[in-house]
This record gives sequence, C-alpha cells and structure tokens, in this order.
Amino acid sequence: MEESCSVAYVDDDGGDKEEEEEGTLVSLDAILPDELLEKVLSLLPIASIVESGFVCKRWYKVAHSPRPSWATMPLQKPWYFMFLCDDDAAAALSGHVYDPCLRQWCGFGFSCFEKSNWHISSSRGLVCAMDRDDGSRLLVGNPVTRVWKRLPRLPGGRSPDYNALAVSFDRGTRGYTVTVAKCTQAPGDSHRRNISIHVYESETQSWGTSFARSLVGWRGGDEAVICDGVLYYLIHPDAEQRPHLVMFDLAAPPHPPSSLMQETIPAPCPLTCARLMNLSEKLVMVGGIGRRDRSGIIRGVAIWELEEKEWREVGRMPRRFFQGFGEFDELFTSCGAGDLVFVQCFGSPALLMFDMRLKVWKWSTRCPFTKRFTLQFFTGFCFEPRLDVTS
Repeated sequence: MEESCSVAYVDDDGGDKEEEEEGTLVSLDAILPDELLEKVLSLLPIASIVESGFVCKRWYKVAHSPRPSWATMPLQKPWYFMFLCDDDAAAALSGHVYDPCLRQWCGFGFSCFEKSNWHISSSRGLVCAMDRDDGSRLLVGNPVTRVWKRLPRLPGGRSPDYNALAVSFDRGTRGYTVTVAKCTQAPGDSHRRNISIHVYESETQSWGTSFARSLVGWRGGDEAVICDGVLYYLIHPDAEQRPHLVMFDLAAPPHPPSSLMQETIPAPCPLTCARLMNLSEKLVMVGGIGRRDRSGIIRGVAIWELEEKEWREVGRMPRRFFQGFGEFDELFTSCGAGDLVFVQCFGSPALLMFDMRLKVWKWSTRCPFTKRFTLQFFTGFCFEPRLDVTS
C-alpha cells in the first residue's frame, strides 16, 4: 500500500491548481505497528481477516497468530460447511463454506480428514470429529486457524452400534469437554443394550467413564449435545418412533445409575432425523414429522425449545420452503449455533436457514455444488468462526 503526497494552492487568478510534490513514497504498511494492524483487522469479518493473510508475509503472520484482539471480537454468525457424501474418497475432505454475514460461498477444506465419514460436533469455534469407522479416533481443533490435536484413544472398544459425540468449549477457562455416549448390543439378548458415557477434560488430558449400565427395551442413538454443563442425549424405545431425552449432569453424575432413566422427556411426536443443538445455552431440537399414511416420508420439519422440561414449538417450515427441497424423505440433516438453524436435505445442495431471534426462514445463496446424478448426496455441519480458540 503506497501513497504519494500532493499539495493544493490558489493562483492569482483565483483558479485552483494541484501540484504533485516530488519526494519519497511512504508505505503505510511499513510504519503501522503490528498492534494497530491487529486492531484494524479485528474490525473485519473473519473471512476478510483470513483473506488478508494473502497480502504479504507480515499480514499472514498477524492474521494467523494468537492476538489479544481476536478474543474481544464480537461473535459472528456461524458458517456452514457443505461437502459430498463420498466414503471412498482418498483425498482430504473439501467442499464449500457459507458465510451468512457476507452471503457468500467459498472453497474450504479439512486437510486432516481423509474422508467424509466423520461424526462432527462444534462449540464456540472448536470442532471435534470422530471417525465413524474407528470410534476411538478423535480430533479436536479450530477449522479457521487449521490447528488440530488428536485426543488419546477412547476407552471401551472401537466399534459400538451407536456413538453420540458432543463438545463444549468454556470461554472463561479456555478449556473444553468432550463426551462420547456408546451403545452396544448385549451378547445373546436382542432387547438389551449396554450404554456408557465417557468424558474427556482438556485440563487433565484424559478420559473417564462416568456412566455404564444395561438398558432393556431402549437403544442409544447418535445425537447428543452439552448445554450449560448438562449432557443431553437422545435414546429410542423399541416400541415406538418417538425419541426420549435423558439429562446427565457432568458435574454430578446420576447415583445410582438407574436414576438416569427416571426423568426422560419424550419428544412431542414421532420424529425422524431428530437433532439436538445448543443455541446460546438453550437446548433446541429439530426433527421431521412423519406422515401416517406413508412410512419414511415426512410432512413437515419443526423446531422446539426445551423449557422447564417441556418442549415448546418455536418454528415450523412453511410449505413453500418445504416444497423447495423436492420430495422430502427422511434423509435430512440440521445443525445450529448462535441464533441460526441450518436445514439441508441429503439429496440437494440447497441450504435453508431459520433465525431463532427473528423467526424468519430464508434460503442461502446458491451453492456452487451441482447435483450430477440421482444417488449423489450432500451433507454438512456448522461452526462458529473464531481466531482465538485453540485445542
């Protein structure tokens, strides 16, 4: 960035003239201290800060180094990362990320993920990923700064029937908690499942098993979230399609273990693809409401918020948006952070958003992905862009 100096004067005839002063060109970048450059960059959206790192080596160092201003930046809307469901891919996971602030898609990737078959959970800028094929393999890190850490191997075997992953980042202590709820079929009994909950604390850098019990007539699922220090976990009765919510206080595990099942909260109706999410420390659930006359086809998508151990509906997808996905079967995904909920049908790269504060549904701008054949599927997850969060 260079700037030449100029002076203006008025001649005797009253006319304005401008004369270019000959002299040394001044580079503002050379005289601007790192602290001021950091302050200027902190006023930009996260995406613009990342792009500024391509200006020169000095700007790259400032943009990608831990800085005090990053921690004081206002929270920004979560990004949504969309990618192809391709379990056979050998290359690093790549796709497109959507920034609701700029209303733009851009190329994005995860070099540490060599395939798409990962279970993802995120919290305040931190993302935790668990290999679905090897449940004991977990990574945690910041997708913006691209700094990742592999966690110690998860105890209790590699391949349970169901894994539910959840992560929670504490902005006060800068520490984080990772939980994995495992469900495994008991040998010789089709109605009995062994459920265990394992907790990793970044402060101790170790795993602990907080709960282990056999349940009859219930199976664990793959959906859990941590909200205000409590692990919420969806379990499913064998006799119906209505999931139930169990609550597990991480600071005070249930004693005896049987008390965990004494206060289950049923979903308001039979659901498919039920998802839990923490939106500003409020527990929110999104699910597809099934059609009674056609199994596997849903007639709507609704959003509920848990209040005093009861589900309160806060939004339902309008018909015009619902029809925008085409034939909506039971395969769809949803996630959320801050005030935004994202909904995506696996068979389409279209992305729908719901603003919890404004109670407004709207489409994202068109994703660069194009559906090329019938059995091509898309999925994704969201995370809050932060520069100050580390694992």
